[in-house]
Amino acid sequence: MNPEPAAPRDIVLLGSTGSIGTQAADIVRRNPDRFTIKALGAGGGNPALLASQALEFGVEVVAVADERAVPGLRDALRMLVHDAAADGPGAGTDGPGAGTVTGRLPEIIAGPEAIADLAARPADIVLNAVTGAVGLSATLSALDAGRVLALANKESLIMGGDLVTSRAAAGQIVPVDSEHSAIAQCLRGGRADEVRKLVLTASGGPFLHWQAEQLGSVTPRQALAHPTWNMGPVITVNCATLVNKGLELIEAHLLFGLDFGHIDVVVHRQSVVHSMVEFLDGSTIAQASPPDMRIPIALALAWPERVPGAARPVDWTTSHTWTFEPLDERAFPAVALAREAGQAGGTAPAVYNAANEECVAAFLAGAIAFPGIVETVAQVISEHGGSGGPAGGVDEILAADGWARTRARELTKTG
Repeated sequence: MNPEPAAPRDIVLLGSTGSIGTQAADIVRRNPDRFTIKALGAGGGNPALLASQALEFGVEVVAVADERAVPGLRDALRMLVHDAAADGPGAGTDGPGAGTVTGRLPEIIAGPEAIADLAARPADIVLNAVTGAVGLSATLSALDAGRVLALANKESLIMGGDLVTSRAAAGQIVPVDSEHSAIAQCLRGGRADEVRKLVLTASGGPFLHWQAEQLGSVTPRQALAHPTWNMGPVITVNCATLVNKGLELIEAHLLFGLDFGHIDVVVHRQSVVHSMVEFLDGSTIAQASPPDMRIPIALALAWPERVPGAARPVDWTTSHTWTFEPLDERAFPAVALAREAGQAGGTAPAVYNAANEECVAAFLAGAIAFPGIVETVAQVISEHGGSGGPAGGVDEILAADGWARTRARELTKTG
């Protein structure tokens, strides 16, 4: 006899209107027998899409971090219900995430703590895909409530560090980043004591093979032209500076428990091999798939199972060339700087992240040159001095985050 199919997993989706959130919603939409969205959270900047998602999936509650978004969200919900009623039974929504409107209005909660409150609500999985520091409270809330946390908000782990990992049970955090998802998959190929090193792959960004002297003339338009992925402006610039890979280096250390001397970064232009694990016997296991975030998102939602047809596989009927080369740390010092911040521990990684976000904004505004992003981050970290122990708590982390932002704005003259 075939086993009874498992009940769908209930999901709380935080950051539902962003890139990761909309792709997660699409995975749920195509797999209604496996997943059900119970609640949605977002910043509030796109009330029309959030309302559409809420009614399509019939969620019980919606959270918005910005209280000012509530009137617009209520209006969007009422408009969609009115239009659906006028069009008759089975009418769908327009735009991204089109689906059937249920007509049931959800509860709305709002304010700085709303996203964290939502993360503690009953669910099988909390997918934290919100952007920025607001994700830290949500991550801690989900962990303390005993939820499995599918983590796409890397700021949570970078800022929280040991505070986050100490609150997580074994296996409670499942990574969504493609690189860390790849490592988690590769680690299935051996025991923990057989691992020699983790190897994160980087596309190299739009300035691969540029010399340090050439980078001073980089424009924001050039920095926003990523060769592989379509992302938001901050993460795209982070990929150009390699800061994003520095953040992922710290994240890998925290997720998998290897010291920084056993985590390498290698440039892989094609972005098909997402990361690798090298074992003691000289074997290396790599995870490969076309650059499509639906694979790691689906895997995180279904972990440890896979979702058939999450995305297309590599086409083996055509020729491929995959290249790997060392990272030029002279031209791109962001990874080495992240390694130093990670080894310093305490609030140093939070300072790295916060100062970088302010410096990226300054670069996009034309206030500093491209190399000035990492140069300024390095100065802020140097002035911070780091701390040898774990951060004392959320207040200390947020204080360091705030100080770093203020200092970065002072140095870039954007404050």
